[in-house]
Amino acid sequence: MDWLLFLVIGAFAGLLAGLFGVGGGAIIVPILIFIFTLQGFDAGSLVHLAIGTSFATIVVTSCGSVAAHQRLGNINWLVVKSMTPGLVVGVSLGSLIAAELAGGYLQLAIAIFLMLVAVQMFLALQPKAIFGLPGHVALASSGVVVGGLSAFFGIGGGSLTVPFLTACREVMKRAVATSAACGLPIALFGALTYAFKGFSVEGLPGLTTGYIYWPAFIGIVIASVPCTRMGAMLASKAPEKVLKRSFALLLFLIGLQLLLTH
Repeated sequence: MDWLLFLVIGAFAGLLAGLFGVGGGAIIVPILIFIFTLQGFDAGSLVHLAIGTSFATIVVTSCGSVAAHQRLGNINWLVVKSMTPGLVVGVSLGSLIAAELAGGYLQLAIAIFLMLVAVQMFLALQPKAIFGLPGHVALASSGVVVGGLSAFFGIGGGSLTVPFLTACREVMKRAVATSAACGLPIALFGALTYAFKGFSVEGLPGLTTGYIYWPAFIGIVIASVPCTRMGAMLASKAPEKVLKRSFALLLFLIGLQLLLTH
């Protein structure tokens, strides 16, 4: 029964990711928190399990995304190269800190983050192109911030990287593509750090490696990839404004539910 449930989660997350052009982490983490609660997982570790498992799934799904963007020639690899050291440092340190926090505080942070993203999407708030791309040091420093914040939410950082690159006068398609490439090191080192920090934790369910729960990982990955393509096809037939506002409302309701139950 659990495997079927995780397949459904993966299909749902993949469909929404394809429909609305966002990473699945924003959907996977809150749904896993809800499912793990129903399964009776320890309240002190279930949020960490949700984040660690989300990072692990993003490692797989982002590989396909990066390959697709690369075929279109939209990735700015100079930006990726400059930001990656900072992203690695930021997500590794952030994950180490987040793994030490109580699950309730992490859930509160995720709830607030989702509600802020929802407001930004609903109102279509995008920063104006106010400055050009900064140098290597500034890009690396930005990577530390993006990686560090991503560590608390189990996301690939697209909600943070895309607005930053847009402000740096990158056109949207290159900002999205470059953000997808930056999401791979975030997810990889986030997953590794959460796995490492969970090794010494007692009371975790079976079939885990640290804070990565493999039944959820496998089910989500299997179902999310084909459903992402399906969502992308549906998105091409629906008004973008309606789609984004609908997803924004969904995110806000999810965030509100997490806020009221943390």
